[in-house]
Amino acid sequence: MNYIGSKLSLLPFLEESINKIVPEKSCHTFCDLFAGTGIVGSYFKKKGYSIIANDLQYYSFVLNKQYIENHKYFEFTNLDEIVNLQNFPINERYIKVCDYLSNLQGVKGFIFNNYSSAGTKNSEFERMYFSDENALKCDAIRSKIENWHKNSKINDKEYYFLIASLLEVVDKHANTASVYGAFLKKLKSSAQKTFDFTPAKLLINDQDHIVYNMDANKLIKQINPDILYLDPPYNERQYASNYHLLETIAKYDNPVIKGKTGLRDYKEQKSEYCSKSSVKKAFADLIQNAKCKYIFLSYNNEGLLSLEDIKEIMSKKGKYGFFTQQYNRFKADSKREYSANNTTEYLHWCIVES
Repeated sequence: MNYIGSKLSLLPFLEESINKIVPEKSCHTFCDLFAGTGIVGSYFKKKGYSIIANDLQYYSFVLNKQYIENHKYFEFTNLDEIVNLQNFPINERYIKVCDYLSNLQGVKGFIFNNYSSAGTKNSEFERMYFSDENALKCDAIRSKIENWHKNSKINDKEYYFLIASLLEVVDKHANTASVYGAFLKKLKSSAQKTFDFTPAKLLINDQDHIVYNMDANKLIKQINPDILYLDPPYNERQYASNYHLLETIAKYDNPVIKGKTGLRDYKEQKSEYCSKSSVKKAFADLIQNAKCKYIFLSYNNEGLLSLEDIKEIMSKKGKYGFFTQQYNRFKADSKREYSANNTTEYLHWCIVES
């Protein structure tokens, strides 16, 4: 998923830098407190850590329930007769279930009626976030997943796996430049293709992991990881508005929507880290309440917090320093002019004093 602030290209830099500060095999738990799509948590899950992941956005919670918390194959026991799974081994069952869902007949549900051309034709706001066929297919799959869950045909782990798979695949076929703050006037080539419901990746291991859907400043008071990794929003762009459609598909709660983009109400999901007036206080509170051995903060040179602010706050917690890495800027719109093609990523670190 092409995601604002994604650390995919910076993962080797993060690992190399963290390993310079943390002695080998001295830590067991790794907390990704602003987890997003789970890229960082998944990477360190592969390295053998027990992961704590958290994000305030529900769609991120769903993705992390799949990529972080799920770590064994799904049995789908209660779908044996519905999907004809009796003769399939456990490591193939999830593929068969996705094939079944991919072949459902389309349904005119909330996504079709509000975010496709045919569904919104002659309404006050005509929207084209998805092709008609993909919107129909999305509604069919999402409503079936919800029905199965409510009727105990699938358990929670299977439920989040299926929703995460749907979020991944519809995002690849959305008719947007990247984020959901706007849709394109004509269907781009990837949006014209009918999606196949392919399964999300599953990382098998023997560690237990846990995922939260909480305000980071509240959760920090309840957890005690060895390594605390922080990747908060850098600027005033709210994730809730930029990814509102993924939130609606994840919750499938038929929200009241408004305006040209069909935006759902997100006042309860606004981040204090996206406001110049509140970010320093929020960050200071977070660091003060952190109970861990090491703190690492990803933040770039264009963020709302200054380098001086970060140094001041983190130095009060223990020994402080930082590493830097140049990387390509995230561009949601190829036509927009940007001040620079590259930005500097800082990985601030603190060895916490007991």
